[in-house]
Amino acid sequence: MKWPYPIRYDVENEVTTDVLVLGGGIAGCWAAVSAAKTGVKVALVEKAATIGSGAGIGCDHWQWAVKGVPGMKLSTEEFTSALVSNHGGYHNSIARYIQAEEGYETLLELEQMGGKIRDTHDIFKGSRFRDEATKFLFAYDYDSRLVFRVWGQGFKRALVNEMTKLGVRIFDRVMATSLLSAEGRQGAKVVGATGINVRTGEFYTFTSKATILAGARPQRIWAYCSELAGSADMRTASSVGGGYAMAWRAGVEFTMMEKTIEQGTVIHPSTAHGSGHPSNTWYPMTIVDAKGRVIPWVDRDGKVMDTFEGRTMPAPGQKFFIAGGGSSSLPHPGLYDYKQPRLQNVDELLAKGEIELPLYADLTSLPPDERRAIFGLMVGQEAKTKLTYENYAKAGFDPDQDMLMSYQQIIGGGAYGTSATGAKVVTGLPYIRNSSAGTAGGPMVDWNMRTNLEGLYAAGDGIFGGNDHSHAATTGRYAGRKAAQFAKRAKTGSISRSQVEFEKKRVYQPLNRKDGVCWKELLGGINKTMQTYCGDVKYENLLKMGLMMIDDLKEAVETDAFATDPHSLGSILGVIDLIPAAEMTIFASLARKASSIYLQFKRGEYPEQDPPDWHKFVTIRLAGEKVVNGDLPINYGTPYEENYKAHCGR
Repeated sequence: MKWPYPIRYDVENEVTTDVLVLGGGIAGCWAAVSAAKTGVKVALVEKAATIGSGAGIGCDHWQWAVKGVPGMKLSTEEFTSALVSNHGGYHNSIARYIQAEEGYETLLELEQMGGKIRDTHDIFKGSRFRDEATKFLFAYDYDSRLVFRVWGQGFKRALVNEMTKLGVRIFDRVMATSLLSAEGRQGAKVVGATGINVRTGEFYTFTSKATILAGARPQRIWAYCSELAGSADMRTASSVGGGYAMAWRAGVEFTMMEKTIEQGTVIHPSTAHGSGHPSNTWYPMTIVDAKGRVIPWVDRDGKVMDTFEGRTMPAPGQKFFIAGGGSSSLPHPGLYDYKQPRLQNVDELLAKGEIELPLYADLTSLPPDERRAIFGLMVGQEAKTKLTYENYAKAGFDPDQDMLMSYQQIIGGGAYGTSATGAKVVTGLPYIRNSSAGTAGGPMVDWNMRTNLEGLYAAGDGIFGGNDHSHAATTGRYAGRKAAQFAKRAKTGSISRSQVEFEKKRVYQPLNRKDGVCWKELLGGINKTMQTYCGDVKYENLLKMGLMMIDDLKEAVETDAFATDPHSLGSILGVIDLIPAAEMTIFASLARKASSIYLQFKRGEYPEQDPPDWHKFVTIRLAGEKVVNGDLPINYGTPYEENYKAHCGR
C-alpha cells in the first residue's frame, strides 16, 4: 500500500522554546499548562495525538488528595508517612507528599477547565459515599475520603483545550529520540531534544531553557503477544519508555529498576477490569461461586464482615485503610495499621471444597447506588474500560439482573494481589516479569522535580514511584511550575551540531536496509533474553550472561534492524529504546546484593529478605560506557513539610 503522507526525511525543523515537555499524557499536559500559566513559552512533543495519548485518557478515581479535602481527618505528613511506610520505604515520598498536599487544589483547577468532578445532577443524592454539601463522591474508605470518584473521560480534552488557550505549541506525531546537552557532553546541562515525525519522517531539533520528561515507563520487556494477549500490560502498547532510554544515555540517575513483579496472567488487565475483580475499579464487589455461595469478606484480622457497609469503613481501632492501587494490592503484607478489607482466601476455600468455580461478580446483590457507582460510573469512566462498558451494553448486559464471570483467580500477582482479592500471589509463569505495574523504578528527582542533570525535570511516569492519574497530574503541575521558574532565569543553551548529526544518523539507520530484523523480531529477542536471564530468582552469572545477550541485540540493531516508512521507523526505534530498560534492570539487579519482599526481588546468592544494611535505594547511572552504582537512604525525602515549604516555589 502506498504511504499516505509525504515523506520528508531530508527536512530538519528547528524549534526554540523556554520549556520543552516530552510526552503528552496526563503529566505532560499538566506540566505544559502549569508552565504556560507563568508566562513562559512552552512546547509539548507527543508521538501520538495528545487528545487521546497516554494511559490517562480516562480515569474513575482521583486518589490520595489530603490537604483541603472537605471532611478530611488526616494531615499531609501523616498520610505520606503511612503510605511510604506501607511500601517498606520503597516509594517516592517527595512525589507522594506533593500529591497529598496539592491533589485537591489540582482537582479544583481541573474543574475550572471543564472537568467534571461532582455529582452535579444529583444522581447519587443521599448515598453514603456522597458529601451533600459539595456533591463530591468518594470511594473505598468512605470515612477517610482519600479517594474521589470522578468523570475522567473528559479530563484530557479539558487539558488540551486549556493548552490551546494558553498558546502551548503541540507537536503531535513527533517521537522524541534523544536529549541534547551542553557541548554534547553526557551528564551536562540539558539544552533541548531531538525527534522525528512518525508520519512524514521529518527531523526536529528543540532548543529549550528547561526540559521536562513526562513520557510513560517502559513495558513489554518480558512478554508481548499482540495476537493473543494485547500488550500484556495496563498501559498502551506504545508505552515503550523512550524517556527512560533518553535519560539513561544522557547520564540521569535511576533507582528501583531492580523491582519487577510477576506478570501473573497473560490476560490483559483491562479484561480484569471488565470481569468484576473485587479491587480497584470494582472495589468492594460481592463475589459468588458457581452455585451462588457468597465469598466472605474479612477485615484486617480475618473476621468475617456481615454487611456490605463494613467493607467501606476502617476496622475497629483503625484510623484509615489504604486501597485503590496502594500497597494493599501488592504481593507483600504492608503494615497492619492500614490493611484494607479483603475477600477470604479463595484458594483455601477451593481446596476445602467449600466453593466451586467459576466465580462471578454479583452486581445484582449490591445496593442500587453502589451498583450504579461501580458499573455505571467507574467502569464507564476508566480509560480502557469505557469500551468494556459500551460493548457490554450493546450486547444486552443488564447489571440490575446479570452477573459477570470474574477472572480474579488468574489475575494473580500482577496488578492486583493477595491482600485485595484473596487469590494467590504467584499464578503466572515465574520467568515472565513486569516492570511497569504498581510503583516502578525510574529517574530520581529532588524536591524541585529535577533530575541530577541541570535543566532536566521529570514527572508522572517519568520518575520512579509513579503509578496513578492524580500522581501524574500533581507532579506534572509541580514540575511545570518549577521548570518555568528555572527557565525565567536561565539563558538559552547552544546545541551541539555534532550531537544532532550523530542522532540523525542513528535514527535513520534502519531505513538504509530493505529487510532484516523487524521490530517484532527484535522485541522477541529482548523478551527471550529477559525471561532466560532475568526471571524470578536472579543469579550473578545469569545476569552477566543476560548483559552479553543484550550486547548481541545491540549489534543486531547496528547491522540488521530495518524500517520501510516513518511509522515502522517509529516502531523499531521504540523497541530499540527497550534495550536500555532491560539493561538497567539487569545492572540494578547486580547492584542490589540482597533480596527484598517489598521490591519482589530475589537474589539466589543473597536470600535474606530486607537485611538492615540493604534497606536503602540503590542507584545507577551511565558515565561514558561505565555504569556507576550508588545509594541513598530510605528516608531521603525527609523532613517532608520543611522540604516542601522550602522548594514548592510559592
